Parts: sequence; C-alpha cells; structure tokens
Amino acid sequence: MGFDSSDDACIYKISDDVAIVQTVDFFPPMVDDPFIFGQIAAANALSDIYAMGGKVTHALNLLCFPSCLDISIAGEILAGGADKVLEAGAVVAGGHSIVDNEPKFGLCVSGLIDPKKVLPNSGARPGDKLIITKAMGTGILSTAQKGGILAESSYMAAIETMRQLNRRAAEIAQTFDMSGCTDITGFGLIGHACEMAEGSDTTIVLDSAAIPLLPDAFDMASMGIIPAGAYNNRDYFGSRVEVKDSVHLALSDIMYDPQTSGGLLLAVPEKDAAELLKALKGELPVAECIGEVIPKGEKSIVVI
Repeated sequence: MGFDSSDDACIYKISDDVAIVQTVDFFPPMVDDPFIFGQIAAANALSDIYAMGGKVTHALNLLCFPSCLDISIAGEILAGGADKVLEAGAVVAGGHSIVDNEPKFGLCVSGLIDPKKVLPNSGARPGDKLIITKAMGTGILSTAQKGGILAESSYMAAIETMRQLNRRAAEIAQTFDMSGCTDITGFGLIGHACEMAEGSDTTIVLDSAAIPLLPDAFDMASMGIIPAGAYNNRDYFGSRVEVKDSVHLALSDIMYDPQTSGGLLLAVPEKDAAELLKALKGELPVAECIGEVIPKGEKSIVVI
C-alpha cells in the first residue's frame, strides 16, 4: 500500500500475519513552548499509524534547528517528542538533525499491523456512518492566537487536543467491524473526507451542525480569522464539494481548516455506529457522528 490510495501510511507485507506500517511527518512550531511543540509534532506523526489500524513500535527523530538558538531548546523539543512516543508504548531509536534557519521537528514512525486488519481510507461503503473523535478548529485558533485576540482558555483547549494521542480512539475502534479510517490533518475535514470518498468510489454527506468545535472556533471563523491553508484547501477541493445554502460560511471554513494532530474519521457500518460512538464517548466525550456514506453521486462531498 502506497501512493495510489492516498492513505495515511505505507504498508510493507513481511508475512501472512505481519506487515510494517511506516510514516513520516514534521513541521515548524505552532506554539512558543518547545516541550509542547515536541509533544504536538510527535502526536501528529504517530496519528498516521493509528489511522491505519497499526501499533507503534519505534520512532526516529527529525530535527532542524537554528545555530542562533540555545541548544537547551532543542533538548526540550526532543523531550516533548519522547514523552509522546513513550505514552504510545514505543521507543525513540535515534534520528537525524541539521542546521536550518527555522526550527522544525517530527518523527519517522514505524509500527506493526496484521495485513488482514488494515484500515484503509478507501474502505468506506454506502450505508456507513462517519464518526469523528476530536473537535475541529486548531488552525483557526492558532491563527487567532498569533493575532493576540484569543482567550487563554481557548488556546489551552486547542493545545490539549493537538497533543492528545489518537491511540485510545484507535484501540476502541478496532474492537468493532470498521470499514475504513483516516486522520484529519493538513487537508482539513473536507479534504481528508474527499480522499476517503474518492478512494472508496462513494459520496460522503457531512452534517455541518453535528461537527464538534473547539471553544471560540466558530466565533473566530465568523470574524474571518482563517489561515491561508484553509483557502488553499478550498481552492483545491472545492470543485468536488457541494455545500448547501443553509450551511453557515464559518462552518464551511472550519471544515476546510487545516488541522494539526486532528482526530480520526471512522467509517463504520450503521448497525455498529451507535455502540461505537457510546464506547468512544466513555473516554472521548467530544466524539460525534457527523455524516454518512452514500452511493457515488456528482460530487465527492455534500455538506448539509
């Protein structure tokens, strides 16, 4: 499994029962605290393994660091990353660093998976329900924070969701008969749902009113506090999307908003959806059913 399906990680089969699942991700800071930055970057990279249904085994650090900054800051970034890898039940086994004008950090993550239990983003089937496991709006809130107009409590809520692992969401989901899964990151909810719909040869209907939002995300979006990445996503995916006139512009902006370390989008047969949602809410109260999969129509995504 590789480029052809736009999946979250590559999978290399070793035997009938074991395959390697591997991914890589890194980016510049979105927060000032270096330890928290390390946590968020690691959680984001680890998420791709969970989205495929795999178990993380080890990770390699990727660090770009300016010579003008104190080396202790690099130590804090690496410590934050190691903290999340440890929480994932895995180990940091090494890495590589270079001098760069801007700090960047992430992980090359490896894990194991049963080839018969892979959760591709191309597995959604008509009749499936779609469940999301984290609230939306991290890109908008990060933009608002940079502008100095976001309440501290809302900023901390965004940080908490970004550094939360998708491990438990994946573990709970794997106890059900899942059709497919992806995680919501840079392409936003609509972008990643579009990849799922097109990979599955279906159409996905998203209920904008059901999407869980981070505190102040709607208000900031209503004020036009939208990151450039959301406009890029709209430009790229917009022609494949039908948004009903009743949908508030702020909600559609949030659905295009690029997420950092976002939640999982789970496609599950309708007969199991209520029980899965109940199980998720026991540990992840913000989880919600936000749509359904229907036979392929004119558009890949319909937002109601």
